[in-house]
Amino acid sequence: MNTAKITMSEQTAILVTGSTGQLGQSLKAIIDNYPQFHFVFANRSQLDLNQPDSITRYFEQHQFDVIINCAAHTAVDKAESEPELANQINHLAVKQLAECAKQHNAKLIHISTDYVFDGKSYRPYREDDTVAPQGVYGQTKLDGELSVQKILKNNAVIIRTSWVYSEYGNNFVKTMLKLGEERESLNVIFDQVGTPTYAKDLAIAIMEITGSTEFNKNDFDTQIMHFSNEGVCSWYDFSKAIFELSTISCDVSAIETKDYPTPAKRPHYSVLNKAKIKQTYRLTIPYWKDSLKQCLSALQDFEK
Repeated sequence: MNTAKITMSEQTAILVTGSTGQLGQSLKAIIDNYPQFHFVFANRSQLDLNQPDSITRYFEQHQFDVIINCAAHTAVDKAESEPELANQINHLAVKQLAECAKQHNAKLIHISTDYVFDGKSYRPYREDDTVAPQGVYGQTKLDGELSVQKILKNNAVIIRTSWVYSEYGNNFVKTMLKLGEERESLNVIFDQVGTPTYAKDLAIAIMEITGSTEFNKNDFDTQIMHFSNEGVCSWYDFSKAIFELSTISCDVSAIETKDYPTPAKRPHYSVLNKAKIKQTYRLTIPYWKDSLKQCLSALQDFEK
């Protein structure tokens, strides 16, 4: 069987899974800035992480220098009623990707989540803080992390992030814009605190990591890193900023989590400490409200 392989001496071959998701599409939008890499964006019809046989077949026919796993079962509430599907995509498929990376001597960047924590902290979470997921989504994402660490002692970076939004797909920003145009008032939770992450900023950080001296060492210890935009806000603050920057007139009332019950338990506090990723890869991370402005501007351009 022929194996497609672009060697490091020609171009670094990068596979991006979850190509139709927010982060996958954000990576696709910036690849022209990184001509030293050859990108392959795999969609579900080519690489279905819900089907172990699909993963096996794909890596029998293709080989890469770097795998960036952006795919995930991110429907937090649905995960409570679809635990087997969430476990397959967030855990078992990740385990299989790590095994393929090891077999082909590829490096892996895997995206994880703040939901591995219980949300009871009083200070930003560091990478070595105790994990205690509160639901199926968080547990399956943690299981994925643990599989990567067990299989790949070297050459993997696990990036935990939070509150991801973008121009693409379904997310909080686009939902608020739609509801703000349709309704005169909204109730939004104020007692869940974290930091929004603009997917484009995360995509840029991933590419800066991929091109860094540290990442391109022959062997480096597998690491967990935290990434979100800078600053802190609640969902209430976030929605207020969205409406103010979009000049949408919608009255927002602050409510408590208990007033808006959901199948999955959300962390009350999920601010991530980003000192490690900034120091290791010399990253400058934008303030969340500045990135929100950039995203809203991009959304306006889409509509033109």
